[in-house]
Amino acid sequence: MHILRDAPPHSEVKAVTEIMHGVSIVDPYRWLEEQESPSTREWIRAQTRYSRSYLDSIAIRGRIRERIRELLDVETYDSLQKVGNSYLFRKRVPLQEQPCICLREGLDGEDEVLIDPSWRGSGPYTAVKPLQVSPDGRLLLYEVKEGGERSGTFELFNIQTRQKLPDTLSRGYLRGFAFSPDSKSFYYVHEPLDSKKSHRQAVYKHVLGSDFAKDIETFFAGEGEGVRVHIVSGRQELCLLVTSWTKDTSTDIYLWRFDDREEPVPLVTHAKYFLGPILLDNGRILAITDRSAPNFRIVELRWMEGPELEFREVVPDSGSPIQNWCVVGEKLFVSYFRKLRSEIQIFDLSGRRLGEIPIDDGVTVRLLNGRQDADEILLERESFTTPIQICRHATSGRQIGVWAQRTTPFDSHRFHHARVWFRSKDGTEIPMSLVGVPSVLEKGPHPTIMTAYGGYGIPMTPQFSVLVGFLLERGCLFALPNIRGGSEFGAEWHNAAKRRNRQVAFDDFLSAAEWLIRTGRSEPKKLAIFGGSNSGLLVGSAMTQRPELFRAVLCIAPVLDMLRYHLFDDAQLWEEEFGTSADAADFAALVEYSPYHTVKDKTSYPATFMVSGDNDQKCNPLHARKMTARLQAANTSENPVLLDYSSQRGHSPVLPLTDRVEALTDRLAFLCDQLGLPV
Repeated sequence: MHILRDAPPHSEVKAVTEIMHGVSIVDPYRWLEEQESPSTREWIRAQTRYSRSYLDSIAIRGRIRERIRELLDVETYDSLQKVGNSYLFRKRVPLQEQPCICLREGLDGEDEVLIDPSWRGSGPYTAVKPLQVSPDGRLLLYEVKEGGERSGTFELFNIQTRQKLPDTLSRGYLRGFAFSPDSKSFYYVHEPLDSKKSHRQAVYKHVLGSDFAKDIETFFAGEGEGVRVHIVSGRQELCLLVTSWTKDTSTDIYLWRFDDREEPVPLVTHAKYFLGPILLDNGRILAITDRSAPNFRIVELRWMEGPELEFREVVPDSGSPIQNWCVVGEKLFVSYFRKLRSEIQIFDLSGRRLGEIPIDDGVTVRLLNGRQDADEILLERESFTTPIQICRHATSGRQIGVWAQRTTPFDSHRFHHARVWFRSKDGTEIPMSLVGVPSVLEKGPHPTIMTAYGGYGIPMTPQFSVLVGFLLERGCLFALPNIRGGSEFGAEWHNAAKRRNRQVAFDDFLSAAEWLIRTGRSEPKKLAIFGGSNSGLLVGSAMTQRPELFRAVLCIAPVLDMLRYHLFDDAQLWEEEFGTSADAADFAALVEYSPYHTVKDKTSYPATFMVSGDNDQKCNPLHARKMTARLQAANTSENPVLLDYSSQRGHSPVLPLTDRVEALTDRLAFLCDQLGLPV
């Protein structure tokens, strides 16, 4: 293991003290919140030099890079959608930095490149993604991103003439979009980055070929950061969903016929529940809702006499949350993660169960999309050891057929997985998946890599990871506990670790680590954890609460200052999940676990690798910057605390192949060095 001889760069303390609900809170590195200040930029450069002095000195780094390029530089497909007999998708071939938007006519047609981001001549950080196809299959809306930004530019492409149209929505956020039935115009909700009215939420109509200055405002929803409009399109109507997060979250839904001179008709006003509609071609409206259904149900919206709206149940709440749903032909496809297995049930449009799509145990299957006029449904399928396959299921059959798959050079047959159960701090039994070669699953201790999520009701299902796959090849054990905060066992599993109960998720994760050590599967000097975004908060909390349990921590794009997270970007929208320090009861919970505030001086912390970048407009990079400074000042061990920071990196996974290879090489060089793994 390589040990850094030099001390980390000095981070000046400029303490800011404030009283929050009667408690004195000291913030020593608030100045690092100012991303573009000269002092912050110089600090980032110094941290980069320090990190590179460690990473570049790891002798096995070159061999790691070779293997990572083999695993990543393969043919990939994503963003698949079908219109008529045509398939539109993104495809990347070996040696290509970014995927292209392609077209295939029929199942056996040749793949034709429609849009290659390299043709723009703007460099390898430009990425494109197909978003929506017009009803007649003639026009394509696609997004152009630079680096990992959340915003984008939105362009139109004529598939028939193979030409880009001049009708471009400038760089910003596209909140809603729908083509008109004749495909000669479109309706949109757009927030340009440079607009003085960036929070004005209105629906505009644009006629193709006309000046955007002449666009007609067809609906105004309001102004403010806490208002959003979403558009759902039908054959003859638009459904406008207006969600407000001002005080209490509420939703208004309006129905409006295309080009109707009348005002949109309100269907639902001030709803305190979720409602996501689909407009069927025959005029019916189906919707998914959590109204009287914590795990969601599907209903038909019907008008009674007068203004009253009836919710007629089509698919009831089954106790397992609905993950996704779509209508294809005369069938309704509904996906669940039930009893730790993927499941797709099939119903007719009245709610009568017709059967299910067969799915093997240990395999995750996700609905991609489905059009009402189609004869097949598109899916993604993967497991812990099998990379993503894109599949199709004909509505008239039962079996899944492979449409495309990644030919990743990974010997999946070498590895097995098992499910175990452990007891958390409060006595709750928690399931955990273990993956490795048979000898690793049978006995230990072994180098171990563990992650989890524990938030937003998102279940952790079997998925393929190049990072994990590389470590499995080197004899590691992979552990994935299904901690609370997800929805593996319904809404109650989520609520058990939500908002002021967030510590429950951390306790579950720490109990998983203790179980691995207690049963001899691993030991602290061989146990590493990793996570990103909300999972970055998880591993940050685990390492500050129990630093002695872990050898290494990989913390990617995290949220770590839980007293100020809601003041940046759109993070105030996460209040229902975390609470905010503005509320006294929320503050009492947040201050107890906020990783940035629970770092203790003169403490031996595990080796830590923070990852972030300037373009992250979701989990603001201030969290990684401040936490790096705080840990470096407090740490008394010889374990390095490093920051991997990029001006291009953001929350969107759109960096070019070369950058992804280098970034993953750095992360795995760090983990291999700390765990003493052979390469």
